[in-house]
Amino acid sequence: MKNIKWVFVIYSIAAVAAMCGIGIAVGMRSIPVAIVAMLALVFVMGNGFKTKKKMREQGVL
Repeated sequence: MKNIKWVFVIYSIAAVAAMCGIGIAVGMRSIPVAIVAMLALVFVMGNGFKTKKKMREQGVL
């Protein structure tokens, strides 16, 4: 079994939390909260992919 990359676990939990935030915002009918949650999702996913690329280039993955 391969080692767990905990940084990616944290990124995935943060992305799921942002997706939940979008759902909560829809339930509250709050556009500002939905926008903030979407921006958070884009930020977290972008950082996750950037980190994965950097680790792959370094040969860690």
